[in-house]
Amino acid sequence: MLEKLLKLPLHKLMNLAIKERKKRWANIITYTIERNINYTNVCKAKCKFCYFWVDKKDKRAFILDFSELERKIKELISVGGVKILLQGGLHPDLDIKYFEEMFSFIKRKFPNIYIHALSPTEILHISKVSKLSLKETIIRLKQAGLQSVPGGGAEILVDRIRNYLSPNKISAKDWLYVMQTLHELGIPSTATMVIGFENFENNQVLDTWEDRFEHLRKIKELQNKTGGFTRFILWTYQPQKITFAKYLKTLAIARLYLDNINSIQASIVTQGVQGAQTALLFGANDMGSPIIEE
Repeated sequence: MLEKLLKLPLHKLMNLAIKERKKRWANIITYTIERNINYTNVCKAKCKFCYFWVDKKDKRAFILDFSELERKIKELISVGGVKILLQGGLHPDLDIKYFEEMFSFIKRKFPNIYIHALSPTEILHISKVSKLSLKETIIRLKQAGLQSVPGGGAEILVDRIRNYLSPNKISAKDWLYVMQTLHELGIPSTATMVIGFENFENNQVLDTWEDRFEHLRKIKELQNKTGGFTRFILWTYQPQKITFAKYLKTLAIARLYLDNINSIQASIVTQGVQGAQTALLFGANDMGSPIIEE
């Protein structure tokens, strides 16, 4: 099916994707008001494409103080926000107690704020630092206040790509395993894909259509098992190496192929407001959030 969709001209994909979106959502477009909050920039993964991470001894290194976290959430609430996306790096010293204290602090101070936090990579890292099983780690995080998990760290679920870009990160198999375990324990998540990664040796695009299709197949297969993905989100590597038309084509193909995921999110962050609005014509029904901080 994916190969057949790829052969279609863009205008035909657009027409099919609009029809599919309207069948599911009529003319309803959804959004949230949320804030991305980073709890640390220390990360031992050191991915080639990431300009956020620093070493533990770097003078720029930080661990977010809870008083600063409280200030950020109050700002969010003041503009009508209801949700935080809380992520950071793989800090070698932060075990599960830190995250239990942080989530409990948020729920005690702001019981109506929705906690969408961490990623499969972070959760597996926490379990190893804490010397706990993955299942016990997830159960304790859920009890502390974790409500759902972003699909971060998926990038492209092909180990050839992952081994080049982020050899210290978890494998595609492990990412899917953490997601399956989360879903089975009652924690939903989003599914993501990033396209247009740069090959730093020749400045060419690293991922191929075949890689993207393998990623989509793995997402669909896991969704068939668990039903735990609430939406699919497509991003492009920044600075953008692929055309906007290829982003739209990939988005439309995802909408038509992922028939077991109800919601498809446009990317204001990577495509801008006008680009995200255009994405509504290619199958997206969700605008995500006018993110306060990223």
